Amino acid sequence: MAIDQPPKNIVIIGGGIIGSTSAYFLSHHPAYDPANTTITLLEATQIASGASGKAGGLLGLWAYPSCIVPLSYRLHKELADKYNGAERWGYRGVHCGQIEMKGRPIAQDKGASSTEKNESVSLHKRTQEALGRLRAAGVPKELDWVVPEGVRSYDAMGDPDDTAQVHPYQFTTSMARLAEEKGVKIVYGSVKDIQSSGDNVEGVTFTPKDGGETQTLPADKVVISAGPWTRNVFPKAPISATRAHSVVIKPTRPVSNYALFTSIELPSSNGSGKGGWRGASETVAPEIYARPGQEIYACGDGDRLVPLPKTSDKVEVDEQRCQDVIEYVSAISDELRDGEIMAKQACYLPNVSRGSGGPIIGELSSIKEVVMAAGHTCWGIQNGPATGKLVSEIVWDGKAKSANISSLSPAKWGL
Repeated sequence: MAIDQPPKNIVIIGGGIIGSTSAYFLSHHPAYDPANTTITLLEATQIASGASGKAGGLLGLWAYPSCIVPLSYRLHKELADKYNGAERWGYRGVHCGQIEMKGRPIAQDKGASSTEKNESVSLHKRTQEALGRLRAAGVPKELDWVVPEGVRSYDAMGDPDDTAQVHPYQFTTSMARLAEEKGVKIVYGSVKDIQSSGDNVEGVTFTPKDGGETQTLPADKVVISAGPWTRNVFPKAPISATRAHSVVIKPTRPVSNYALFTSIELPSSNGSGKGGWRGASETVAPEIYARPGQEIYACGDGDRLVPLPKTSDKVEVDEQRCQDVIEYVSAISDELRDGEIMAKQACYLPNVSRGSGGPIIGELSSIKEVVMAAGHTCWGIQNGPATGKLVSEIVWDGKAKSANISSLSPAKWGL
């Protein structure tokens, strides 16, 4: 049953995956009537400008937390079926595995021109002997874009029955656009304050993106979904930020739909600066996701060397960290070594900095009618639909109905 007095003004703070899916499900709930309720999505820069546009987009029934993963995985499939997600945002099932490899030296290739590299690949066919080595290591037949001599072991983690993917930017912007079509207003500006009287919310003040005087959006319901910027909106939130670098590569040929969690032992330099890695050997673990449209996404480890900037358009990209990822994946694949670099990028992931992990989803006890949906770590894209649906139920029905999220309640963190 819907709540007795539906909100007249709902403001969603943050235009990433959580804010966009919240806008979608709030505006598609049976109780929503655009004649009686205004829904505003307030975003500082642009939709999907942070991690929601630069993440890997992997979906898995084996992700966490288990209380919302099955719901969200199912909703991803339903949304893709309803809106032709395969074409619109690259939804498809994928294979997923852990692969352990010994990386080959690549320093000698650095001076080669792109023409020379491409020629070496075009003449470099996989021999039956090489493919046999892949099979002997347990590598599936379709995964033929890693160098056979480097494979030590392969373990399957998932298949298209329990693992899928979307293009994060395309999915997030599609959710926002579908919400707009139902009447949601998108406003660009940076939040300054959530106004309240006693413990009741009254509005959200913000500075417009294009400048001008501070404005206030009336609100009797606020959803805080600002990702790593959540503490800027609500300072008591135990949300920290980790920077992550990634690259997008167009391989030299179409590759099979595999997502790989790697462990790569890089060779050490031989002292001459040729034929080895920089300095001593090390083991690295980039994640590599093949996407539709002849595109591969690869990311490396996170860091906290640079504090979270004020807005997502100010994120600092460390070129060397991106280059490291390129070299790591080049050490195990000809198709990636000689592919075209499409993007070098960085973003910040939101983590719950204390307790047993998040995300945090639910109403705050300190300010009535404020819902927090933040701290989704690297699984924001996976868990976005479930979070959006649960937020819509909390707002329109007075409680979450589709999943038991008591373990994610803000009360656990004293909020």
